[in-house]
Amino acid sequence: MATGKKPKPFIMKTLLTTFVFSLFFLNAFTQSNSDEQIIRSIADNIYSNTTWDFIDRSNGQIVKSISVENYSPTVQIRSPYNTWNYWNGVLNIAMIDFSGFFNEPKYKEWAQKNYEFVFDNVAVFMENYKPTMNKWSYPFGQNIVTRELDDCGAMGGGLIEVYKEIKRDDYKAYIEKAASHILTGQERLEDGTLVRGGPRHYTIWADDLYMGIVFLARMGNLTGEQKYFDHAAKQVFNFTKYCYNPNTELYYHGYYSDLKQNNVAHWGRCNGWVMLAQADLLEYLPEDHPQREKLLEIFLQQVIGVSRYQDKTGLWHQLINKSDSYLESSCTAMFIYSIAKAVNNGWIPESYGLIAKDGWTGLKSKIQEDGQVQDICVGTGMQDNLRFYYERPTQLNDIHGLGAVLLAGIEILKMK
Repeated sequence: MATGKKPKPFIMKTLLTTFVFSLFFLNAFTQSNSDEQIIRSIADNIYSNTTWDFIDRSNGQIVKSISVENYSPTVQIRSPYNTWNYWNGVLNIAMIDFSGFFNEPKYKEWAQKNYEFVFDNVAVFMENYKPTMNKWSYPFGQNIVTRELDDCGAMGGGLIEVYKEIKRDDYKAYIEKAASHILTGQERLEDGTLVRGGPRHYTIWADDLYMGIVFLARMGNLTGEQKYFDHAAKQVFNFTKYCYNPNTELYYHGYYSDLKQNNVAHWGRCNGWVMLAQADLLEYLPEDHPQREKLLEIFLQQVIGVSRYQDKTGLWHQLINKSDSYLESSCTAMFIYSIAKAVNNGWIPESYGLIAKDGWTGLKSKIQEDGQVQDICVGTGMQDNLRFYYERPTQLNDIHGLGAVLLAGIEILKMK
């Protein structure tokens, strides 16, 4: 029998340290791989369930192409992923970012094909559009009618990303149209704050900070013109002036300029839009822009405020300051993305990264194996009672949240 000497203490310590580090790196790799699989499942579910054709609702038949000759008022877009709505704009941007992060062109090409599909077919629907029609339900209605920021902002921002590589004249024309609308056409208060016509005369919607900045920041980057950055910065200051509540450290959903009072709700997703807008602006804003430091202060102010309401699961609530409202996925994803991006870019201290990581842990519990995301609040208007927000339903895989979830996952992977 062998009777070797006992290992010396320092050897035992070295072996133990090596073993612990091996376990640590193995766990880190496994976790990273798991997170990658999760966000890939979302992107692949979207990619594989997209079609670029139409359906005739009167008989259920698939229509591969349309023209003035075969147009029918019952023909609709078959896939929800290539309509012209602001949530599609966020999703297109997310898929382009996903493509760049993983260096896989097919996801960027997916977004490019979405815009190609719109611009190759919109003329037929434009010719048959009547002012009495509902632009929300009419095919490409928000492309045809540009009245509000969510008609052109997010989709226009995504189009700018596509235009960087595909220089179509009609893309350029639309980008210039959207720029003109946001700078001069959209209704605004005397101090320049962007507003909507409803639900009351000249209402500020917190959502609209994103709907304007998602375009303005990219337009400034595309053209190099400071006026776009200046206008975007001004909106951050003004929206904060009107909608931020220093007592709760949260943003109200809106401000009624005619009543000079706020809406009642600290709705989750509107706070998400505000933070997402600031992250977008900080990404493209020149380092030497005179308002950059002030913008960073406002951004960190919101990060700290929102973090105080994070649930122990890592998620945030539909009404952020109401723990008896449901835990909601889209606002959670927006906070994760914005905070993780800020940490990754050195805009805020690294210690805030744990907020995003805890949020991601909670959000993963809402993602099914097939890549569908649970508990995304459906589209939501503005009302003056909290019950309206409490009772807004959720919908599995609602597109209002998918782009934000993908963006959040990418930034978490970067952080790791």
